[in-house]
Amino acid sequence: MAGKKKDAETFDVIELAEHVKKQRWWNKMFGDNSGPAAEKYSVATQLAIGGVTGWCAGYLFRKVGKVAASAVGGGFFLLQIANHTGYITVDWKRVERDVNKAKKQLKLNAEKPSQEVKTKVHEVQTFVKKNIVLTGGFVGGFLLGLAS
Repeated sequence: MAGKKKDAETFDVIELAEHVKKQRWWNKMFGDNSGPAAEKYSVATQLAIGGVTGWCAGYLFRKVGKVAASAVGGGFFLLQIANHTGYITVDWKRVERDVNKAKKQLKLNAEKPSQEVKTKVHEVQTFVKKNIVLTGGFVGGFLLGLAS
């Protein structure tokens, strides 16, 4: 490899949160963390924006949830058929042991949230408090999207 030169590819890492903060439409609609929020819009506009976005999110959540549940259930069903017909052999004791190990690991990590999680929770709480009408519209629209 002495004669060959390695191709070094460089990639720019884009911080999504920073990128969104720089977008003018986002700041016009929701404001940045220090400036005015969606309060500059009328209550009806805030409810409409929140309701429409909530309905879209709820509708997509319901559709994706059905697809995901079907995929997981179908995969498990196919696994059972393959196991019973002898195509594969599943070591269920090993699966159970690994699942229990993962549960313990998740339980240890869930007992005390990291500082990053606490910061994000605080940011969400601040946003919700500043945009209570918009958030209320979103929640209502989300529930309607789930129901439709």
